[in-house]
Amino acid sequence: MNPDEKPHMTVADIDRRMVPIAAKESFWLAEDGYEIRRIDWAGSSGQKRGSILFMPGRGDAYEKYLETLEQWHRAGWHVTAADWRGQAGSGRLGTDPVTGHIEDFSIWVDDLADLWAQWKAVTPGPHVLAGHSMGGHLVLRALAQGQVDPDALVLSAPMLGFYGSVLPVRFMHAAAKVMKALGDPARPAWKWSEKPGEVPVGRADLLTHDKDRYEDELWWRDQRPELVMGPGSWGWVERAYASMRYLDRPGVLEAVQTPVLLLGAVHDKLVDFGAIKRAAVRLPKGELVSFGPESYHEILREVDPVRGRAMAAISDFLNRVAPQAVLPR
Repeated sequence: MNPDEKPHMTVADIDRRMVPIAAKESFWLAEDGYEIRRIDWAGSSGQKRGSILFMPGRGDAYEKYLETLEQWHRAGWHVTAADWRGQAGSGRLGTDPVTGHIEDFSIWVDDLADLWAQWKAVTPGPHVLAGHSMGGHLVLRALAQGQVDPDALVLSAPMLGFYGSVLPVRFMHAAAKVMKALGDPARPAWKWSEKPGEVPVGRADLLTHDKDRYEDELWWRDQRPELVMGPGSWGWVERAYASMRYLDRPGVLEAVQTPVLLLGAVHDKLVDFGAIKRAAVRLPKGELVSFGPESYHEILREVDPVRGRAMAAISDFLNRVAPQAVLPR
């Protein structure tokens, strides 16, 4: 497909500021009884393509991806997305309503494994796991640890390294340990804005060139204030480094035999494109689709030509590695 084509424009009637009629929002209980928000497109009798479980990034909410999720649904997929514990509409784990905190990333991985097992048991195959940014990191870690078993993995700008680190990760991790120990681990690690929860000036230039899609997020925050989240905590930063170092260990990614598609932007100012590129090489069945200055971090919420190319790449990848199941007559 020509990169300039816009295949998603065939579903241009999708309203990004409305939960689609076919979707149902609910809560599921993690193993310890914690309530976590989810959204499902159950599909119809004519939809036999398979099932996709999508997990958003740090500070994200599935509302930001309704366009993409609905597009997959219209292509025949059963689609589900969920919050991470302590994010969006699933409460907070820190001491204030806007800072994103976690004691350890393994908590999120265990939640995902629990959701995956429940979800896979009641949805049609093939089963695909997808994630953006921190969500991409976590779904890859869950796969590497053998806690999920998708037929294919799709990673959008996965958080495999932080942008702009001038020192080796082990030194940055050591510094984060010190900062975490100097006070409350749940305190914010960086300044967000003068007013808690208010988005900082210039934030759009880190995420997407598409003004309208960026404004969609702000609209949803106004409509659903519980979605507002600001910086991560020092506890989150330290645990993020620890988790990234785990994936960077020799042999971890090399042992993954699942097909993995990685989407990355060379000019991403939040996650390290170099780390994404290295992961694609280390994964035995890894494939990389890269974008230049035309894309920022949120590739699936970029301008039409970029987003169209990304969605077409995902479709092509899944058609090759997770083809539609042939049902017995």
